[in-house]
Amino acid sequence: MLLIVELLLMLIDVTYYILRAVVRVVFHPRPKSVDGELCLITGAGGVLGRLFALEFAKEGARLVLWDCDTVANERTAQLARKQGVDVRAYTVDLSKRQSVYDAAEKVRAEVGDVSILVNNAGVVAGRRLLECPDELLERTLLVNCHALFWTTKAFLPQMKVRNHGHIVTVASALGLFTTACVEDYCASKFGAVGFHESLAHELRVENNDGIKTTLVCPYIVDTGMFSGCEIRKEIRKLIPPLEPLYTVQRSMKAILADQEMICIPRIIYVPFIARALLPWEANVVVYRFMGGDKCMLPFIKNAETKTSCGESQAS
Repeated sequence: MLLIVELLLMLIDVTYYILRAVVRVVFHPRPKSVDGELCLITGAGGVLGRLFALEFAKEGARLVLWDCDTVANERTAQLARKQGVDVRAYTVDLSKRQSVYDAAEKVRAEVGDVSILVNNAGVVAGRRLLECPDELLERTLLVNCHALFWTTKAFLPQMKVRNHGHIVTVASALGLFTTACVEDYCASKFGAVGFHESLAHELRVENNDGIKTTLVCPYIVDTGMFSGCEIRKEIRKLIPPLEPLYTVQRSMKAILADQEMICIPRIIYVPFIARALLPWEANVVVYRFMGGDKCMLPFIKNAETKTSCGESQAS
């Protein structure tokens, strides 16, 4: 009898949360205030990181900016300071665990406790698996996935003490479904999604309801990171690469509404669900029709050219 009662209660809760999600889509919830909060953004020197910094600055948040590129990071800091907020920039190599922990200690000593952590930094090797040096493969996993563990371990304890905070993971649509020739990136983003979801469950189990989490899974963003990537041209007109500002503004709406997950655009939910429901061969047929199975080949060719010229692929 107890099992039946709990089953009915579960079904009621499931129905409630489905209806609540629908209502939130139609009637956008009032955004929360982050004025005065200390927000740390990784990869702040890149396109998305810079836009996140400027959007949080508009909301009045104090900023801590991390990037391995000192010049680009300081440029972001200069732009954010024009919004009249306190900004600190640190040069941090996210691929090195001790660099993360040392920088975190400096932030706590010099600025204070971080209450909003935006894990945004990302890199991709841009090589076929068998042609990619192990060091580049490891770097992708370290920056895109392992660093999430280190940054969270560095700042979550203070959030738990106050039962207050927000952890944002900028993953990718390629953390929900895959394509060919970017094994390092897909693996790292699947890892990021798994990390984030497990962390969200842990916080709920421990009743840390004051610490929010948001998972961001955008389609290809036009930052140059995946330059050359192309799906079938007829489909491309329906799903063009995302504008960076649009991506960040959509993400900010989700963050300020304490939304647990957002796919950008919403059509990304379709292949995510199809991957789970359809047989493997059926998904392959759909991918081939859309041109998704070979979409990364032009990107890899471009990436190889950039690498030979000394450029790197990072967001």
